[in-house]
Amino acid sequence: MSGLCRSLSSSSAKVLTEAALSPCPWFVSVRSKFSKARIPKELFAERSQEHEKYGGDPDQPHKLHIVTRVRSVIRRPYWEKEMVKHLGLQKSHVPVIHKNTPAVNNQLKFVKHLVRIQPLRTPYGLPAEQDMADTYINTKGELIVRRLLQPVDPKAIES
Repeated sequence: MSGLCRSLSSSSAKVLTEAALSPCPWFVSVRSKFSKARIPKELFAERSQEHEKYGGDPDQPHKLHIVTRVRSVIRRPYWEKEMVKHLGLQKSHVPVIHKNTPAVNNQLKFVKHLVRIQPLRTPYGLPAEQDMADTYINTKGELIVRRLLQPVDPKAIES
Protein backbone atom coordinates (compact mmCIF):
# COMPACT_ATOMS: atom_id res chain seq x y z
CA MET A 1 0.00 0.00 0.00
CA SER A 2 2.76 2.44 0.88
CA GLY A 3 4.54 1.59 -2.37
CA LEU A 4 1.44 2.48 -4.33
CA CYS A 5 1.16 5.86 -2.58
CA ARG A 6 4.86 6.60 -3.24
CA SER A 7 4.50 5.85 -6.94
CA LEU A 8 1.43 8.07 -7.23
CA SER A 9 3.07 10.94 -5.42
CA SER A 10 6.23 10.79 -7.55
CA SER A 11 4.25 10.58 -10.80
CA SER A 12 1.98 13.46 -9.79
CA ALA A 13 5.04 15.59 -8.98
CA LYS A 14 6.37 14.97 -12.51
CA VAL A 15 3.04 15.94 -14.05
CA LEU A 16 2.84 19.11 -11.96
CA THR A 17 6.37 20.23 -12.90
CA GLU A 18 5.74 19.58 -16.59
CA ALA A 19 2.45 21.46 -16.41
CA ALA A 20 4.10 24.41 -14.71
CA LEU A 21 6.71 24.66 -17.48
CA SER A 22 4.29 24.49 -20.41
CA PRO A 23 1.22 26.74 -20.25
CA CYS A 24 -2.13 25.09 -20.74
CA PRO A 25 -4.10 26.58 -23.64
CA TRP A 26 -7.39 26.47 -21.75
CA PHE A 27 -5.84 28.27 -18.77
CA VAL A 28 -4.54 31.16 -20.89
CA SER A 29 -7.86 31.78 -22.63
CA VAL A 30 -9.85 31.70 -19.41
CA ARG A 31 -7.41 34.04 -17.68
CA SER A 32 -7.49 36.61 -20.47
CA LYS A 33 -11.27 36.43 -20.60
CA PHE A 34 -11.67 37.50 -16.99
CA SER A 35 -8.73 39.90 -16.66
CA LYS A 36 -9.52 42.18 -19.62
CA ALA A 37 -11.49 45.35 -19.01
CA ARG A 38 -15.05 45.14 -20.23
CA ILE A 39 -15.30 48.87 -20.87
CA PRO A 40 -15.78 49.54 -24.59
CA LYS A 41 -12.93 51.37 -26.28
CA GLU A 42 -15.37 53.86 -27.84
CA LEU A 43 -15.75 55.56 -24.46
CA PHE A 44 -12.05 56.46 -24.45
CA ALA A 45 -11.97 57.82 -28.00
CA GLU A 46 -11.45 61.55 -28.39
CA ARG A 47 -14.72 63.36 -28.83
CA SER A 48 -13.58 66.53 -30.59
CA GLN A 49 -16.92 66.99 -32.35
CA GLU A 50 -18.59 67.64 -28.97
CA HIS A 51 -16.53 70.82 -28.50
CA GLU A 52 -18.56 72.55 -31.20
CA LYS A 53 -21.77 71.14 -29.73
CA TYR A 54 -21.13 72.67 -26.30
CA GLY A 55 -19.35 75.78 -27.53
CA GLY A 56 -15.92 74.87 -26.19
CA ASP A 57 -12.46 75.15 -27.67
CA PRO A 58 -10.30 72.00 -27.44
CA ASP A 59 -7.06 73.99 -27.66
CA GLN A 60 -7.94 76.38 -24.83
CA PRO A 61 -10.31 74.72 -22.32
CA HIS A 62 -12.14 76.84 -19.77
CA LYS A 63 -10.40 77.51 -16.47
CA LEU A 64 -13.35 77.37 -14.09
CA HIS A 65 -16.45 75.18 -13.67
CA ILE A 66 -19.82 76.25 -12.35
CA VAL A 67 -21.06 73.20 -10.44
CA THR A 68 -24.68 73.01 -9.30
CA ARG A 69 -26.28 70.09 -7.44
CA VAL A 70 -29.57 69.21 -9.15
CA ARG A 71 -30.42 65.86 -7.51
CA SER A 72 -30.76 64.80 -3.90
CA VAL A 73 -28.21 62.73 -1.99
CA ILE A 74 -30.90 60.90 -0.02
CA ARG A 75 -30.52 57.13 -0.49
CA ARG A 76 -27.08 57.59 -2.05
CA PRO A 77 -23.92 55.81 -0.81
CA TYR A 78 -21.85 57.44 1.90
CA TRP A 79 -18.92 58.21 -0.43
CA GLU A 80 -21.18 60.26 -2.72
CA LYS A 81 -22.56 62.18 0.28
CA GLU A 82 -19.03 62.90 1.48
CA MET A 83 -17.93 64.01 -1.99
CA VAL A 84 -20.92 66.37 -2.31
CA LYS A 85 -20.11 67.83 1.10
CA HIS A 86 -16.41 68.15 0.22
CA LEU A 87 -17.25 70.03 -2.99
CA GLY A 88 -19.48 72.45 -1.04
CA LEU A 89 -22.72 71.37 -2.69
CA GLN A 90 -24.86 70.80 0.42
CA LYS A 91 -27.69 73.01 -0.85
CA SER A 92 -29.29 72.16 -4.16
CA HIS A 93 -29.49 74.68 -7.02
CA VAL A 94 -26.76 76.85 -5.49
CA PRO A 95 -23.84 77.31 -7.91
CA VAL A 96 -20.27 76.75 -6.70
CA ILE A 97 -17.18 77.63 -8.72
CA HIS A 98 -14.30 75.12 -8.95
CA LYS A 99 -11.05 75.05 -10.91
CA ASN A 100 -10.78 72.89 -14.01
CA THR A 101 -7.97 70.66 -12.72
CA PRO A 102 -7.57 66.88 -12.94
CA ALA A 103 -7.99 66.52 -9.17
CA VAL A 104 -11.32 68.35 -9.12
CA ASN A 105 -12.48 66.59 -12.29
CA ASN A 106 -11.83 63.18 -10.69
CA GLN A 107 -13.96 64.19 -7.71
CA LEU A 108 -16.74 65.45 -9.99
CA LYS A 109 -16.64 62.17 -11.89
CA PHE A 110 -18.01 60.33 -8.84
CA VAL A 111 -21.05 62.60 -8.50
CA LYS A 112 -21.65 63.53 -12.14
CA HIS A 113 -25.16 62.07 -12.02
CA LEU A 114 -26.09 64.45 -9.17
CA VAL A 115 -24.64 67.71 -10.52
CA ARG A 116 -24.75 70.01 -13.53
CA ILE A 117 -21.37 71.27 -14.73
CA GLN A 118 -21.04 74.37 -16.90
CA PRO A 119 -17.96 76.29 -18.01
CA LEU A 120 -17.57 79.77 -16.55
CA ARG A 121 -17.30 82.15 -19.48
CA THR A 122 -15.84 85.62 -19.16
CA PRO A 123 -17.01 87.59 -22.22
CA TYR A 124 -15.51 90.85 -20.90
CA GLY A 125 -12.30 89.36 -19.54
CA LEU A 126 -11.34 88.59 -15.97
CA PRO A 127 -12.33 91.32 -13.52
CA ALA A 128 -9.80 93.31 -11.54
CA GLU A 129 -9.53 92.86 -7.79
CA GLN A 130 -11.55 96.01 -7.02
CA ASP A 131 -14.34 94.89 -9.41
CA MET A 132 -14.86 91.47 -7.80
CA ALA A 133 -17.56 92.82 -5.48
CA ASP A 134 -19.56 94.06 -8.48
CA THR A 135 -19.69 90.79 -10.44
CA TYR A 136 -22.48 88.29 -10.90
CA ILE A 137 -23.09 85.09 -12.88
CA ASN A 138 -26.05 85.10 -15.24
CA THR A 139 -28.12 82.07 -16.24
CA LYS A 140 -25.93 81.36 -19.30
CA GLY A 141 -22.85 80.84 -17.13
CA GLU A 142 -21.21 84.16 -17.99
CA LEU A 143 -19.36 86.26 -15.42
CA ILE A 144 -20.67 89.82 -15.83
CA VAL A 145 -18.93 92.83 -14.27
CA ARG A 146 -21.06 95.83 -13.32
CA ARG A 147 -18.58 98.59 -13.80
CA LEU A 148 -19.18 101.56 -11.56
CA LEU A 149 -18.90 104.96 -13.18
CA GLN A 150 -15.95 106.92 -11.91
CA PRO A 151 -16.24 110.69 -11.42
CA VAL A 152 -14.71 112.68 -14.22
CA ASP A 153 -11.76 114.93 -13.44
CA PRO A 154 -12.84 118.61 -13.32
CA LYS A 155 -9.73 119.53 -15.35
CA ALA A 156 -10.99 117.42 -18.26
CA ILE A 157 -14.33 119.26 -18.25
CA GLU A 158 -12.75 122.75 -18.31
CA SER A 159 -10.62 122.08 -21.35
